[in-house]
Amino acid sequence: MASTVVVIPLESRNPEPSSGKDHHVGDPPTSFKNPWPSFKDINLFSAFNLKFGNNSEKDFRPVPEGPNGTRSEELVKVRTPDWGVDKKERLRATWIGHASFFVQTPAAQGAERGIRVLFDPVFSERTSPVGWLGPKRYTPTPCRVDELPDVDIVCISHSHYDHLDYYAVLDLYKRGKEKIHFFVPLNNKAWFVKHICPPENVTELDWWDSCQADVEGVGSVRLTCTPSQHASARSGWDKDRTLWSSWALEANGKKLYFSGDTGYQAVDTPSPCPAFVQIGKAFGAFDLAMLPIGLFKPPNFMAAVHSGPEQSLNIHKEINSKLSIGMHYGTVRGGISAQYEDVLEPPRRWRDAAEKEGLWRGGGIEGRGQPIDITKPGVCLCDIGETVAV
Repeated sequence: MASTVVVIPLESRNPEPSSGKDHHVGDPPTSFKNPWPSFKDINLFSAFNLKFGNNSEKDFRPVPEGPNGTRSEELVKVRTPDWGVDKKERLRATWIGHASFFVQTPAAQGAERGIRVLFDPVFSERTSPVGWLGPKRYTPTPCRVDELPDVDIVCISHSHYDHLDYYAVLDLYKRGKEKIHFFVPLNNKAWFVKHICPPENVTELDWWDSCQADVEGVGSVRLTCTPSQHASARSGWDKDRTLWSSWALEANGKKLYFSGDTGYQAVDTPSPCPAFVQIGKAFGAFDLAMLPIGLFKPPNFMAAVHSGPEQSLNIHKEINSKLSIGMHYGTVRGGISAQYEDVLEPPRRWRDAAEKEGLWRGGGIEGRGQPIDITKPGVCLCDIGETVAV
């Protein structure tokens, strides 16, 4: 079905308008910052030393392999997506891997389908500026870009290569042309206009900015750019020049939260990031959330910008999510965390932390073969290519 996206600005969802620009540097902003005491700035010299120096915390473990170099049964399973075609009345999310999710809103009465939203699509073999160097995926995608159902909307959380894949968004635009629309945080639009598409195909939003996207012949969705504690860069010269964010989606009585990358509380800081409590109060209960659980080691460095499993369990509770899927693991190793983090650790710790609080709802590599229990609030995992419907 052909679709054309019309974007209508809506009233801000900011619960504290007086602090609405605290994350801006300059007016208009030329860069951005994390405005909370939960953040601690990352020193590039420290990053270099952690990666290449002799650090006692280093604990490099190879990605497990099966017999004769086959894919290990210990790794995240990959299945061919069915996109939940028989559940069009529900909110559906299909994990593409890492932080990429294909989301379908419930179909409006009489409509053939809901609105299709792709979050942080990454399909390339490496998450780096070049195809021959940098972090390489050890888990394949469940499909190619051209095997996705037609996409109406793409939401990008920030400019890092493991969340903004040039080739993926270019292929998506070539497929969709005027039928596809990109939503990005502040100051990211210029990159899209330069490299991907004309300006009318991109809307950029600041934290708490909200808009309605009407997809012709399909329905409407409300999107809000919400805060996260992170950073941005695509080179050594543009650190934090573009904004990072999470996203809140509302459509046909359902609400979804996509965290993108975020820290919760840097080590030796006085308090957690307050944004998640604010998001929970602003939107009420989310029916489904996608939260990061991997690439969090070493915590002395990474906790400023990446959440560990236990911290994301706190985010789950603070945003008032009914069901949260762990993501940002099992696909590609980070440039630094690869030296410190066993790829099997994030999902195991996610399950262990949730079990201690009675919040584990199964699924995925730690689900012991049992499907996700969507009848009770809690957290879960899923296979890559699996569709979770609520």
